[in-house]
Amino acid sequence: MKTKRKNVIAIILGGGQGSRLSPLTETRSKPAVPIGGKYRLVDIPISNCMNSDIYRIFVLTQFNSASLNAHIKNTYHFSIFSHAFVDILAAEQTPDNTRWFQGTADAVRQCMPHFLNHDFDYALILSGDQLYQMDLNEMIEEHIKNDADISIATLPVNAKDAPEFGILKTNSENFIESFIEKPAKELLPEWTSDVSDQMKSEGKHYLASMGIYIFNRKFLLDVMAESSTQDFGKEIIPQAVGHKKIFSFQYEGYWTDIGNIDSFFEANIGLTDDVPKFNLFDNENKIVTRPRLLPPTKFKKTDLDRSLISEGCIINAKEISRSVIGIRARIGEGTTIQNTYVMGNDFYQSIDEMNEDIKNNKKLVGIGERCFINNAIVDKNCRIGNDVYINGGKHLEPVSNNLYTIKEGIVVIKKGAVIPDNFVIK
Repeated sequence: MKTKRKNVIAIILGGGQGSRLSPLTETRSKPAVPIGGKYRLVDIPISNCMNSDIYRIFVLTQFNSASLNAHIKNTYHFSIFSHAFVDILAAEQTPDNTRWFQGTADAVRQCMPHFLNHDFDYALILSGDQLYQMDLNEMIEEHIKNDADISIATLPVNAKDAPEFGILKTNSENFIESFIEKPAKELLPEWTSDVSDQMKSEGKHYLASMGIYIFNRKFLLDVMAESSTQDFGKEIIPQAVGHKKIFSFQYEGYWTDIGNIDSFFEANIGLTDDVPKFNLFDNENKIVTRPRLLPPTKFKKTDLDRSLISEGCIINAKEISRSVIGIRARIGEGTTIQNTYVMGNDFYQSIDEMNEDIKNNKKLVGIGERCFINNAIVDKNCRIGNDVYINGGKHLEPVSNNLYTIKEGIVVIKKGAVIPDNFVIK
C-alpha cells in the first residue's frame, strides 16, 4: 500500500433525491446505483481517492441510504492498525438543527462537527455521480504549490456544451478571475480561457467546473461559520471569485456527469467500445468494489459481440451485442440482447424455488426465452417472461408506470418488475 496522504480528508456528496435518474433512484440513493455490471457509482470517487493515497473518506447522503450503507460496510475494510475509513454521514436531526440537507454547502456545514474530529489541512470535495479517473494528488500538489484558498477541477468544453455548465475565466497563472453559471451562447466569446493546443484543436476553448473542489481548512471553517449559503457551485464559489485565490486545475481526460438516464445509459454502453474512454482495465487506476464469492459465468450457444459480462451469470441467449450484463444474470434460450444494460440479480433461485414458480405459473427471476430487448436498462431482480419484445428508441413517447419508465427513448424496466409473456414495447 502506498503512503497515505494524512493532511487531506475527502468528502463525497451523495446528491439529492436523484429524481433525474428515476426510476433507478426510487429504492436506492444515487451513489448506490449499479454501474458497469458489478460496481456502484460511489465506487468511482472512492477508488479515485484510494488510487491517490487518500484513505479518510466521508460519504454524505440522505435519501434511500440503506443499500449504500450495506455496500460500503461490505466493501471497504481496512487494517485495524490503519486510520483509513469510508464513513457514511446521513442527514441527522440535532438539538441545533432539524433540517434535511438544503444543498451541497449546507450538507458539508451540517456535518462539520464530524470532520473536525479529524486532523486535516485540506478538504477534497467530490461528487458521487461522476465517471472519471483522476490522480487527485496532482490537483492537491498544485493547490499547495500555488498557495490557493480554493482549487477547482476544470474541464475544457466546446461552445455547444458550455451553456450546460458553470464557466470560469482564468488569468495567465490559472487563477480564476470570473465565473458565470450556464451562460447564454451569445455571451461565450467573452469567456474563453487559455487551454492546451490539443483542446484548442478540438474547439474546446471554455473551462467548465467539474464540481471537484479543494478547500483550505481555515477557509472552509470560515465560510461554513459565517455564511448561510446552501450550494458550492451556485453561491460559495461565485461569491469567492475576486476575493480569494481560486486556482483552476485543468483536467483533459474522460469525465461525464451521470445526472440523468440518458448520460447513465451512454456511460454504461460506452464501456463496451473497443477502446473505452473510461478504462476499467488499468493497473494504475483500479476501480474497487465489493468482493463477491461468485462462480464463473457460463454460456450455451451464445453469440457475443462487444459486451461486458459480469461473474455468476447463466446465459443461454442467442445473441448479446454491445451490452453490459450484471452479476447473477439469467438469460433464456433464443433471446437477443442489444444495446442494453442488464443489472442482474441479488440472489439465485434454487431448483426447488424455480420448480415451485413454474408450478404456480410465476415468472422466474431473470430474462425468459425468445425475448428481444434493445436500447433498455433492466434493473435488478426483474422477472421477464417468454417472447417479450422491447425495442427502445427515439420513436417512443415518455411514459412511466409500475413496470417501466421511458426517458429519451430508453426503456427502463423497474427493479423487481414482473413482465408477462408476449409483452411488447415498440
